[in-house]
Amino acid sequence: MFDNPKFQKLVEAGNLTGEVSSTDSFIVEVKGLEGVRLGSAVLFEDGQRGLVREAYGDRVVLFNIDSEKITPGTLAVVEDDLLQIPVGKELVGRVVSPMGQPVDGKGPLKTNKRSGIFNPAPGIMDRSMLNEQLASGVPAVDMFFPIVLGQRIAILGDSKSGKSTFLSQLSANQAGTDRIVIYAMVGKRKVDVETLLSNLNETKAMEHTIVVIADIFDSLTLSYLAPYAACAMAESLWLDGHDVVIVYDDLSSHAEAYRQLSLIQEVDPGRDSYPGDMFYAHSSLLERAGKLLGSDKTLTALPVVVTPNDDITAYLSTSIMSITDGQIIFDLNVFRKGIRPAVNAGLSVSRVGGQAQTGRQKRLSGSLFLKLAAYHRAEEFSHFGSNLSKDSAIDLKLGQQIYEALQQGPEELYSLTQQQLILETIILNNAQVDLDIEGLKQAVKENKKTISDEKEFDKLEADLLKKFSKSIKEPVVDTPQQETNDATS
Repeated sequence: MFDNPKFQKLVEAGNLTGEVSSTDSFIVEVKGLEGVRLGSAVLFEDGQRGLVREAYGDRVVLFNIDSEKITPGTLAVVEDDLLQIPVGKELVGRVVSPMGQPVDGKGPLKTNKRSGIFNPAPGIMDRSMLNEQLASGVPAVDMFFPIVLGQRIAILGDSKSGKSTFLSQLSANQAGTDRIVIYAMVGKRKVDVETLLSNLNETKAMEHTIVVIADIFDSLTLSYLAPYAACAMAESLWLDGHDVVIVYDDLSSHAEAYRQLSLIQEVDPGRDSYPGDMFYAHSSLLERAGKLLGSDKTLTALPVVVTPNDDITAYLSTSIMSITDGQIIFDLNVFRKGIRPAVNAGLSVSRVGGQAQTGRQKRLSGSLFLKLAAYHRAEEFSHFGSNLSKDSAIDLKLGQQIYEALQQGPEELYSLTQQQLILETIILNNAQVDLDIEGLKQAVKENKKTISDEKEFDKLEADLLKKFSKSIKEPVVDTPQQETNDATS
């Protein structure tokens, strides 16, 4: 007889059994279990669980899910042909482990629905074109690099460059919609987890969020499984008729955990010491996002990658960028200049963002890029200390006003209409007069009028421009006399 009733029941049911022959950290080798499927869940007699990784006849290699301590001679029995976890809408508002165990102290989960975690992505014939924008509430992203529902877009940047703040804003901005946000926290410190949960509770975003946690004190196997488990929870809600946004925070830690497991398993290391199937591990995860043809519901994937010293050319970051439909790069150098959010406008891109924009939004985005490019050129000229031409002075002033408008605190959120009103008003002015940018932003936030057509849009912008224009300020320009004097001297 066994002390574990569940183990006893599985043995009596005639499930395949075996015995642990050797262990090396989280890698467990079992004799027996002939005919077991890859990906099966195995229960050990001491209550720990394993995932079948490789099978060579009667020699089976497993990842120990719970810990790196298991004694040779321990008996094992197949629990499920596929590793499964609890899924369903009952998980919304909860904090769970990758195995679906609640870790928030709110009691057991009230769901009987289960799903495998390594599910295949929908086929091309089951997908539909992406055409609806996912508003983050952050103008520096929504107006320049729009995220589309169903898109896979990478979030890259060094530590403390503003990635987490942006993701918290995006999550909070989904309040009032039927969208569900899922966070996969992989290999995070306790303080990072607590900060996220605090932000989600303060903004009430937790009401439409599921948080899946594998912190630094959990096993490497749980860190490896966390993104796949979170994706399975998202897919279940997606197939049940919900738009879902999933944040993988972060795939750098996930890759580190997978690398360590692979090296212990004596898999040959490849580029940057990652195993050869690292690309497949992430591509098979991210390709599960998209838009379903039958229901028009979407699963949007936001993988986060840490880029130390802002180096986006490393193996992991380039792999993720090649898998996704664009990237938003948070630059530490931009952050140090005091620009918040610190989005690098030159390196970021959204390859499908234009599909979700109206003609007016496209014209605004194109104009913003041109104005900021002209601003950066004028800024370079201003460093020489000479007087600027009239056009360069206008470009410099307009760029400063645009960046002032893009400045945003962590608690601030703007709708797409509000973002358009603010930025179009600034461009309409074209730096001819000084604008009270803070007053303009506040007035737009407080405006409750509904705008039904473009004429009303134009009229409101003209009113805002008139109301928040300060005294006229002539730009400093070069004159022929000044140029003559300079040449003489």
